[in-house]
Amino acid sequence: MAQALKDKVAIITGAGSGIGRAAALLFAREGASVVLCDRSESVQATARQVEQAGGRAAALQVDAGLEADVARLVATAQSAFGRLDVAFANAGVSGGMAGIFDASVELWTEVLRVNLIGPWLMIKHAGRAMADAGQGGSIICTASVAGIRSGAGGPAYSASKAGVINLVQVAAQQLCATNVRVNALCPGLTETGMTKPTFDYAKEKAVTHKLGRLNPLRRAAQPEELAQVALFLASAQSSYVNGQAIAVDGGLSSSHPVTRQLTGQTAV
Repeated sequence: MAQALKDKVAIITGAGSGIGRAAALLFAREGASVVLCDRSESVQATARQVEQAGGRAAALQVDAGLEADVARLVATAQSAFGRLDVAFANAGVSGGMAGIFDASVELWTEVLRVNLIGPWLMIKHAGRAMADAGQGGSIICTASVAGIRSGAGGPAYSASKAGVINLVQVAAQQLCATNVRVNALCPGLTETGMTKPTFDYAKEKAVTHKLGRLNPLRRAAQPEELAQVALFLASAQSSYVNGQAIAVDGGLSSSHPVTRQLTGQTAV
């Protein structure tokens, strides 16, 4: 079977763990050379895993919410591998669960800087590089089900992810006729570095069976499941998908919350 990203070059931010690391390994396995970014030095370990599996990787320990660093990522892709076809703006921070009245301006500023300004910077710099090359491309931004409706994250996080969803819609329009597609990936509860405290607590209390129980699949996702959807959006298989927010959440966002949902019984 042909590789989905054969001879392509992809940037992935937040590649030190979780969805970013899973995407790096999958994209490389599907033929892409990958430029990996994370604020943590764990991005180097991801690059080593890619190379040990026979892939090509460049790793940079930078901040995906700083313009100079994003510009450097794009320049590295072009200088190291000669082109840029895919940009996966996946880096993000949770900001905790501080309520509207409790959170500080500093917390909101940092969450918006990383989660919303970061994807905009990727669209700005990677989108320009792709448009100038004239070969099209795919930009994927990690949003969240928390950006679709309330109840899946703190106020700052949820607002930032709602912004990402609108951002990809606007960007898809503004990149009209460039053949550069821009879409959002909206994960539900997924076992990543960001959600590690939740999963660790559940393991400590022996209640992991309760994780994700609000969605119809009644479980949390693994990073590899999100990476598969990112691969679809990155590849030619999604050539007519543009300006969309794809929820990968086990069905959580398909309904309003209920206390019980059982086949053959009325929800109460």
